[in-house]
Amino acid sequence: MALSPELRTLFTWRRVLRRARAVLRSATTTFVVVTVALWLMPGVASADIADTLGLVVLVALVGAVLRPLLLLGVTALGGWGAMLFGVVAQVVVMMVALKLDPANRIRGLPTLVTAAILAVVFAALLDWMAEAGSDDTFVREARRLMRGVRRRAARRAGGPLLTLRRSRPGTAPGLLVIQLDGVAEPVLRWAIRAGNLPILGHWLRSGSHTLRPWHTGLPSTTPASQAGILHGASRQIPAFRWFEKDTGKVMVSNRPRDAAVIEVRLSDGHGLLSGGGVSISNAFGGDAATNLLTVSHAALPGRSARGWAAFMASPYGFTRALVLGVAEVLTELHQARLQRRRNLQPRVSRSGAFLALRPASMLLRDVNVSLMAEQMARGVPVIYCDLVDYDEVAHHAGPARPESMRQLESLDRMLGVLERLSPEAARHYHVVVLSDHGQSQGATFRQRHGETLDQVVERLTAPDSASAPRHPAEEQGKRAPDPPSAAPLLVMSSGNLSLVYLTRFPHRVLRAEIEETYPRLIAGLAAHPGIGLVVAGDEDGPIAYGPGGAHRLTDGVVTGKDPLLPYGAQARADLLRHQRAAHIGDLVVISSVDPETHEVAAFEELVGSHGGLGGWQTDAMMVHPAAWTVAGDLDGPDEVHRQLVAWLEMLGLREPVRPAVPAGDPLHVDDLDRDLAARLSESREG
Repeated sequence: MALSPELRTLFTWRRVLRRARAVLRSATTTFVVVTVALWLMPGVASADIADTLGLVVLVALVGAVLRPLLLLGVTALGGWGAMLFGVVAQVVVMMVALKLDPANRIRGLPTLVTAAILAVVFAALLDWMAEAGSDDTFVREARRLMRGVRRRAARRAGGPLLTLRRSRPGTAPGLLVIQLDGVAEPVLRWAIRAGNLPILGHWLRSGSHTLRPWHTGLPSTTPASQAGILHGASRQIPAFRWFEKDTGKVMVSNRPRDAAVIEVRLSDGHGLLSGGGVSISNAFGGDAATNLLTVSHAALPGRSARGWAAFMASPYGFTRALVLGVAEVLTELHQARLQRRRNLQPRVSRSGAFLALRPASMLLRDVNVSLMAEQMARGVPVIYCDLVDYDEVAHHAGPARPESMRQLESLDRMLGVLERLSPEAARHYHVVVLSDHGQSQGATFRQRHGETLDQVVERLTAPDSASAPRHPAEEQGKRAPDPPSAAPLLVMSSGNLSLVYLTRFPHRVLRAEIEETYPRLIAGLAAHPGIGLVVAGDEDGPIAYGPGGAHRLTDGVVTGKDPLLPYGAQARADLLRHQRAAHIGDLVVISSVDPETHEVAAFEELVGSHGGLGGWQTDAMMVHPAAWTVAGDLDGPDEVHRQLVAWLEMLGLREPVRPAVPAGDPLHVDDLDRDLAARLSESREG
């Protein structure tokens, strides 16, 4: 009797061989893991190879029975419960198998638990070594997830309850936008030319894609760029953090409650992801229908996010990432020690919270790819995901240092993973890769001058005192809020950009009033060797002061030496546009920039920084299909938003939208309605 087409497809020799190879590898891994784990356990009776092989079969059978049930539990829990239960699931499978071992080599619950944990750890390490950087196992798990999602969708659409036929690749267009956080265009171009990014390099050399720069303007931060890219409303954000005089509150854009307030200001219902899009690991949602790990929605993925559950439940997912995360911490300690021994300059401390950031970034990257795979299988029209690995490491190591470039190489591999997963997607996704800003390197302001900017301000305004947050800007949202400052001056720094507020005045204070109140402040800051620009409002428009002159921004009149020259031809337009932002400081201070090395002096303790002007921090990049037209130079994130919207319209994924919202009246936490308050609940699905 002839086999059906579905069975013939299932039993092709390629698929049989591939499956046999996978089974053999899994069995070999389990054999080695069990042997080593039992050997390390004191008091465990030895057994022959036949007993160990029997235990390997038992582990496979227990896993086949328990893992689907445990996956259901992980899916039902969602959020933090899925993370905890996902790790426990792997240990439980091994414990049950060891308990059922006919040779009865493990006696006592403590010994059983210890042996199971050791086995899970060894399995993660062995799988990582066997992969040799190929990500094959990760791709297999993601394909299984995508096929399951598409089969369930087919059943809901009236398809057969059980089928062996795989879904065909989707043909309807979709857009996948991947943000490589903090990657400057010159850094990316250099890495491609060096051959270190084979996936992006292949796209460019084959002619399928092209690379172009785009200018971020001021402030060159992720929240401002994403406010522009996702909502077309970057003017609502003057820096990474700022002070709002009308409420007396410090706003930190990566603090979930503040991000939720900011998003309401940004949203007009027509963001980049409106009409069914998905936001993954972004600061804001872009009016997406689904928000996963989005800061402004303050919740882990819930029960509906099978990509989250599958990653947590898989032995190649969260458990593997935890084990490799420990290795990442050891790698970081070694690299930091090398910097100290070689006396590499500039450098900053790489201990403390940063030790946790490296493995967390690696975990988040793998989770994000799993979530993107699920959404691609669902066939959503547009996905926007932010991958932060490079940016986090570059802040502390330096934007072009070897450890930062290795993170960039790992992101290139993730692009290759997504490319391999694309045949399983329910749409034909066109890929756009972009960054939100670059980074500029340099010794910090405190390292160069022995004092912080707020200490300089305090000295110039004595007897009044100045205050500033104690932690770098991008760590603010991860800590409890600083108490409201009663100091008459508040210094809010973001990289080498700082906003100075005279908190006694409810309005924005112009130059004449500042000089009347603090006669030495503007002149003293402008004359400081670590400061390149001090911008103050004036009756005739804002003026930028420098060490030897001034530049009136509205008409370009220069007195003395032009202080804007070291910052490039676009500095005047950037500063003028920044002056129109909501909640701008009474003074805007930007550090000096070295004319030879283009190094800046961050006002925070970060060797790689962004937020202001100078160096590569405003030089973002975009890689897009070569056949797609671009309407002129992309100057500012709002222009990038308009370009992406135009491409969505070209693909037929959305109708023309109305203009982006301008900076308007501020909205505060107390103005949140009940729906938004509910959206901030940790237990609510994003």
